[in-house]
Amino acid sequence: MAEKQNTDKLTPANEDYLEAIYELGRDSGSVRSVDLAAKLDVSKASVNNALKNLKQAGYIEQPHYGDITLTGEGADYAAGILERHHVLYHFLLDVLGVDPETAVEEACEMEHAISDDTLKRLTKHLKDHFTF
Repeated sequence: MAEKQNTDKLTPANEDYLEAIYELGRDSGSVRSVDLAAKLDVSKASVNNALKNLKQAGYIEQPHYGDITLTGEGADYAAGILERHHVLYHFLLDVLGVDPETAVEEACEMEHAISDDTLKRLTKHLKDHFTF
């Protein structure tokens, strides 16, 4: 699991932005603000506010009105969030039999609250007992 290096934990909303930037930038490495707003279904003003926070925390870089790119630390943090989401989603869907739409929503909520230790234990349990 990717460990975040910055000891300051982001808010769940800022973690969602970071995760979305990571997902949108997988192919090109950079993301446009308008695409981020569309993915998260938020206003451009909300995107700008979140980007300011992420930039100050050292997780993204964005030249004035330019494309957004993750720093190394930002990519590590985002990969960790996405991993949390995937583990929790598959647990809810494959182990507990939760319907896919609910599993997506609840995994998104849970990914912000679960501790690193609990996630490691859950991941180990899933790997030991299920094809994962």
